[in-house]
Amino acid sequence: MSQATPAADRGEFVTVPETVLPGGLVVPGFRAGQYLAARGDDGLPVSVADLAPWVRIDYHEARRVAAAAGTPMIADSQSLALAYQIALQPANWTGGRVGAGKLYQGLRKGRMSSAQPATYESPDPDERRWFELPGGQRIYDIAGNAFSWVFDDIQGNENGLVARPFAADSPSIVIPYPAEEKGQGWTPRAGVDWSGLALVRGGFWHSGRHAGAFGLDGGWPDSRYDHVAVRCTLPGL
Repeated sequence: MSQATPAADRGEFVTVPETVLPGGLVVPGFRAGQYLAARGDDGLPVSVADLAPWVRIDYHEARRVAAAAGTPMIADSQSLALAYQIALQPANWTGGRVGAGKLYQGLRKGRMSSAQPATYESPDPDERRWFELPGGQRIYDIAGNAFSWVFDDIQGNENGLVARPFAADSPSIVIPYPAEEKGQGWTPRAGVDWSGLALVRGGFWHSGRHAGAFGLDGGWPDSRYDHVAVRCTLPGL
């Protein structure tokens, strides 16, 4: 297994290669936090295994502190790039090959009542938390444990909040298999209008079958939920 790349004082990051989304949108390669961000001693996000995700942080604050750390909040197109890269790796399927069984969905069965650090391992192997990326690196909690706020760069405004209904061809909702099948998670249908909301992805510890790498929901950007965190990014190497 390849090791994550440390960013000075901000923890561990893994490489996501350039990805072409449905419709032709090209997502440049980037680095994603290997873990959902925790709150560091300096009050800024860090990507480390042994601290619980930073929850009860609203969208605006999450975006602000991520930027202040030099590790911007993940965008929706980047979240989708991650999901597609995950779906292409045989190790991320319960059947051991692409399309066999379902994608792992992480911590989602209600065994706990709060978001867990990456050092926690469920006794149920079906709740495996890590996903393998093309280079062999692992990334945690793309599905389950806690949602992640995301900056909507597909149907969002300049602040990354949803600004129009989901088009039928929006990459945000065009996924490989029908929604909630193959462990992908829940996604809204075309025409749904979440204007004013902030997107969240992945699911949380009690999402059940709604959790998944492609899972998409929305939240009020001024709310501090106990099950929504943030994942940070860096430019590609």
